[in-house]
Amino acid sequence: MRRLRTALCDRLGIDLPIVQAPVGSAAVPELVAAVSEAGGLGMLALTWQTPDQARRSIRRTRELTTRPFGANLVLDFPVDDLLTVCLEEKLRIISTFWGDPSPVHGRIHRAGALHLHTVGDIAEAVHAVAAGVDVVVAQDWEAGGHVRGGTTTMSLVPAVVDAVGPVPVVAAGGIADGRGVAAVLALGAQGAMLGTRFLAAAEAATHEVYRQHLIAATGADTVHTLCFDGGWPNAAHRALRNTTLQRWQAAGSPPAPLRPGEGDVVAIDASGENRPRYEDLMPLPGMTGDLAAMALYAGQSVSLVHDVRPAARLLHDIAGQAAATVDLLQSPAT
Repeated sequence: MRRLRTALCDRLGIDLPIVQAPVGSAAVPELVAAVSEAGGLGMLALTWQTPDQARRSIRRTRELTTRPFGANLVLDFPVDDLLTVCLEEKLRIISTFWGDPSPVHGRIHRAGALHLHTVGDIAEAVHAVAAGVDVVVAQDWEAGGHVRGGTTTMSLVPAVVDAVGPVPVVAAGGIADGRGVAAVLALGAQGAMLGTRFLAAAEAATHEVYRQHLIAATGADTVHTLCFDGGWPNAAHRALRNTTLQRWQAAGSPPAPLRPGEGDVVAIDASGENRPRYEDLMPLPGMTGDLAAMALYAGQSVSLVHDVRPAARLLHDIAGQAAATVDLLQSPAT
């Protein structure tokens, strides 16, 4: 679909300007490779893995695809050892988030890798470009998972494009179909990053209970909150309203350790480990318990998630709809 191709596609070595967001534990090699094989950019989320686990994830992804893929590191955590693994494994696309990209940028560029950094406002975008990053990801308040910004896609993306051009911008948040991809391209972005939609990809490591909640939800069911902060304090995020969040809000949203049900075990994972209420972990395959009480991360675009499909099919359908929308917008009025 040549009419969707942007300069960023050439830079990243991909066919479609669609990036799979690094959706935490759900971003397993099978999902990442499927997205990349279909022409998009798959992205591993490595921050909470050990260096050995990260190396295995990278190598497993390489077994499944020869196409480019990247790895994301959250700078609010110690990531030096993980970055070393990424660079030793010759990853050529490194994405960073939630912090100052300056301390890691030199290492990334000296290794010959491209550096993407996610920002939530114009000042962060300008700082990232001054630090030397190659691509700015502008994430808006509508996004699911952990959210840096406070404005919407329509406001943030063109403002960031104007502020940092000619550095390419990828739009993130509020995008779940081809119409959204076409819209952000019209706003000046060179690509779109989708997270919530890929949580319901067949290859994503998401529990069926979680998937069904995504399918049933609308954007009005999402809440921008600090509720699920166990493991990442004071990091705002967007998730579906559930019993944990409702009880916490009804109690006046007290801080830890004063929250209702603090310390309750709401699930047991596949390895037999207890998972407490308020933990920043989504329901994963193999878990048992009250999974609907866990962090059900989702953006406002969840209204557009209606089924579970293989990632390749998702890419094909999204790209087809985006191309048709672009054609419609470019057609002369009759």
